[in-house]
Amino acid sequence: MKAVIHSGQSGLEGLQYTESTSRAPEAGEVQIQLKSAGINHRDLFIMAGRTFQDSPLILGSDGAGVIIAIGEGVKDLSVGDEVIIHPTLGWNHAVDVPIVPDIVGGPMDGTLAQYIMLPARNALPKPSHLSWAEAGVLSLSALTAYRALFTRGGLKQGEHILIPGIGGGVATYALLMAVTAGAKVTVTSRREAKRHEALRLGAFQALDSHADWSLQNDLDPVDFILDSIGQAMFPKYFDIIRPGGRIVMYGASSGDDLNVPIRSIFFPQVSLIGTSMGSREEFVQMLQWVEEHNLHPVIDSIYPLQDTAKAFERMEKGEQFGNLAILVE
Repeated sequence: MKAVIHSGQSGLEGLQYTESTSRAPEAGEVQIQLKSAGINHRDLFIMAGRTFQDSPLILGSDGAGVIIAIGEGVKDLSVGDEVIIHPTLGWNHAVDVPIVPDIVGGPMDGTLAQYIMLPARNALPKPSHLSWAEAGVLSLSALTAYRALFTRGGLKQGEHILIPGIGGGVATYALLMAVTAGAKVTVTSRREAKRHEALRLGAFQALDSHADWSLQNDLDPVDFILDSIGQAMFPKYFDIIRPGGRIVMYGASSGDDLNVPIRSIFFPQVSLIGTSMGSREEFVQMLQWVEEHNLHPVIDSIYPLQDTAKAFERMEKGEQFGNLAILVE
């Protein structure tokens, strides 16, 4: 089969579109012929940390396709079923949080290939209203956004939520979900075009990330901040968050280290909440939410499997708004 494999050196230089082997499904597994896949910043982080000593790895955590073979003991799925992949392995219930969850696309081979083998519990019915390209980019980012907003953040109708750095997959899904939940959404971006696009998708306000938000007279205090940036933005949050508000963190694109006065947390009783990925239970809930509200992923652009490196280059430059889809032939 054809696949996008990372090996040999760190970064995008280690990517190859080449032949790889496939196998028959074992007990409890299904084999899926992939129709589409998606890429995430997680893939860039994985590539950056790999060395010559690491075994070759097929990247990709998002994907959708058709089951072509089933292993012994699989009862709820059949050959020909159209499915979407739940990328988190072995995490079934929201409360049973693993220290670091195993994810499709690292440590096990991922979705940037013509075929994938995975546990049957990680294949669920594809939402019928989604195209293959849309289904292929849904899984990881939408699941992360759903858990962050509702399981961990407890977002309620009428609350004011700030989503900094709009344009990435998780942030864009969070915008769509928060709007459908009846929240008032403010976003930030350094790029004017991304701010305009967020307003078109239902954001109430769109601010320049580099502006002094404390001088924004029409910015109401914020109940909930969804943070994926970390140290570059974190000190600014305490100028605008409401006493008793909460900051839900799912990333650290600008670095791990924070320098924040502790009093700015405990006097206004701000909650700092961590989250990452999500369980099968939440994946099912997320799919129900997507179907109930007829949500469609925002697709920035679509690439054939052999041009996956070009898609990663666009992501690395931060040029996209929404998801980068990969069509698999």
